[in-house]
Amino acid sequence: MTVRDTIERKLSEALTPQKLVVTDDSHRHAGHAGHRPGGESHFSVEVVAQAFAGKSRVERHRLVNGLLAEELAGPVHALALVVKAPGEG
Repeated sequence: MTVRDTIERKLSEALTPQKLVVTDDSHRHAGHAGHRPGGESHFSVEVVAQAFAGKSRVERHRLVNGLLAEELAGPVHALALVVKAPGEG
């Protein structure tokens, strides 16, 4: 299972999102800190889930970072997040 697949599985199971897009941006960071030859080190994640309703941006980020703590401690060097509740622009 790839890191991308693991991120998708964990977020899907925990958040039951209406929208989930996980993009491996590693190729855009070649030569930068944390880049690995095989990629899967830099990701962008967009999640729309009811679980974020009533939570601040910081609370939303902490929730996702907590769910992906193992990946952030290992293969993932950078994680860009867009986290919204349904109906938010």
